[in-house]
Amino acid sequence: MNTNKIVMLMAWVTIIFGTFGCDSFLDKEYDASLSDEKVFSNSTLTRQFLTDIYTNLPDGIGVYGDPQFLGASRDAMTDNATSYWGLHFYNKINTDSYTSTNHPLLGFWGINFNGIRKCNQFLKNIDPKVIPNETTEGDNNKLYDRYKAEAILLRAIFHFELVAYFGDAPILTEVLDMDNQAQMNLPRQKSYDVLKWVADQCDLVKDVLPFRYASEGNWGRVNGASAYALKSRALLYRASALNNSTNDLNWWQEAAQAAKSLIDKNSSFGNPFSLYPDYQKCFVDPPYQNNEIILSRSIWNTSIIETSLLPEGFAGCSGRTNPTQNLVDSYEMANGKFIYETGSGYNPQNPYVNRDPRFHATIFHHGSVWGRADRSEQRSIDVHFNSASDKGADYRGSLGGTFTGYYLKKYVNPDLVMSDKKPLPHAWVIYRYAEVLLNYAEALNETLSAPNQLVYDAVNLVRHRGIGQMPPLPAGLSKDQMRKRIRNERRVELAFEDHRFFDVRRWKAFEGVTYNNEKNSSNTFFNDKLLFIGGVQVRVAGSLVRYTFGEVTEQGQRVFNSPKNYLFPIPYNETKKAPNLGQNDGWQ
Repeated sequence: MNTNKIVMLMAWVTIIFGTFGCDSFLDKEYDASLSDEKVFSNSTLTRQFLTDIYTNLPDGIGVYGDPQFLGASRDAMTDNATSYWGLHFYNKINTDSYTSTNHPLLGFWGINFNGIRKCNQFLKNIDPKVIPNETTEGDNNKLYDRYKAEAILLRAIFHFELVAYFGDAPILTEVLDMDNQAQMNLPRQKSYDVLKWVADQCDLVKDVLPFRYASEGNWGRVNGASAYALKSRALLYRASALNNSTNDLNWWQEAAQAAKSLIDKNSSFGNPFSLYPDYQKCFVDPPYQNNEIILSRSIWNTSIIETSLLPEGFAGCSGRTNPTQNLVDSYEMANGKFIYETGSGYNPQNPYVNRDPRFHATIFHHGSVWGRADRSEQRSIDVHFNSASDKGADYRGSLGGTFTGYYLKKYVNPDLVMSDKKPLPHAWVIYRYAEVLLNYAEALNETLSAPNQLVYDAVNLVRHRGIGQMPPLPAGLSKDQMRKRIRNERRVELAFEDHRFFDVRRWKAFEGVTYNNEKNSSNTFFNDKLLFIGGVQVRVAGSLVRYTFGEVTEQGQRVFNSPKNYLFPIPYNETKKAPNLGQNDGWQ
């Protein structure tokens, strides 16, 4: 067997990656048919092999290349959003309608194992005679050590992703023959042990890699800060309820220290990471000019993000990601009060004024203004529905629409000209500085009897982003109250970045939750609702607008079976070939 013939294990992934142009400072032209001897005896081919491993990194943009089955945010698998398109896989995942034989997102298993295999192949074959370990100025100092460190860190990222989706996982540090059943029939190790191993791997490389690359030519490569960030996230997940059944406070302390180490290292660095002043532009401006992004995926040059997210009323757009009322109600008023609090100033018949600026940067609502005024394309979003013959242009159409009354605005570039839809650069954020601050706040709060000033400071830094600052958190919060505020801060700050799906699971937030209890508990759709999904119906009469909030019955269904749905199943074909893998609870 030629062990260098790397094949994507899920065809739809290959299709998606090939749907629109990929541009990066990373060179990705690699011929996988070449022998190991050919590749690793040549410095250019060795670098290209390493660069090819980056194609296995997490990517929330490529999914939009498959509008029929995947073309919506993966937050549509959470209480943050629902998918308008009935054929999208997320809808049946939400109702627990798949098995281990037909679950459509099990490609994450193959993608990450494929990445791990390539890392091990690289580490086995890289030749110090071909890649010199010379001491030089700049990013290429001790290049042999740096390349090995990149591969070690990438391998750790792929192991982390396996745990996030599938729980217990094997730790693979050697190249295995995929045709050798005995080699592949490996038992899985406990998720918390794998996460600790991931953190230890980060320690091996976090100070070997440049903390931040000086050259734009290395943009997109994992750096030392990425290792610190991964360690922070891995230990936070390890300390959380899903993996820490006894709530060992030492694990929380380790997670807090990991995040603090990045914060301290960053503060002493000459070119530190910092919060991007404008939250909306943070996700559309070039990532290599963004001081908040620690690591992001390669740049996709495409307009498919805009055409997939913009309301159906814009020509050629489908708007199939529908944020929920649950998420909308989680955004505070500009004065820092939640909409249900006394003195908030919230008016349910004028619900979108004086809200957290991140709300307006993330969500299109009735009356939102979008489009290039200089191209006469600017107009207000209209989702009203009075009758089948009297409805807004953005309500619903043949290609898409909204069941909740909302569309996703985050990632939509305001520079797009609708008349030509020329491609614009987009990059998927993997780690950014705001997450690290929130990781620190959450972990530290769990170690204390009551939150101290360090907890407040970390959260307030995120809230005080340059443009549209939010007030600091109220003083005197209890530990439980601070926990709720931090969790809500993560929800609104990290919305639609593939965090919510994992956060509510690592918190084991579904324990004791039933649809009927949530439906009967209150009229608000605030963040205590995980299964009861809400939206808004808009009616107009002349200049009068009437908002009615209620349950979403179309594509809003949610079912959660515990413990089954805390994890994806191990692919059935894998458990047949390697029965020692076992299967996650509840799956067949």
